[in-house]
Amino acid sequence: MENILQDGIIIMCLGMGFVFLFLTILVLTMNVMSYVIKKINILFPEEIHSAITYSKKDKNSSDSEVALAIALAYVQSSK
Repeated sequence: MENILQDGIIIMCLGMGFVFLFLTILVLTMNVMSYVIKKINILFPEEIHSAITYSKKDKNSSDSEVALAIALAYVQSSK
């Protein structure tokens, strides 16, 4: 019974070790790729497109539309 428990603990430690090793390699690879991408972005910068501008609506017209909708809803509900 003791031998099976020892084997289980060894397999558990090996599994956890492999997962830790994989995650460590993954994090290191991501950090290296981030560094490489930053350097490539300096050499070949992206084109910046002009911002889209929107015209502002007249505040009074939208307020009057909302007031009209509220008035119509009130009249409809009071019938």
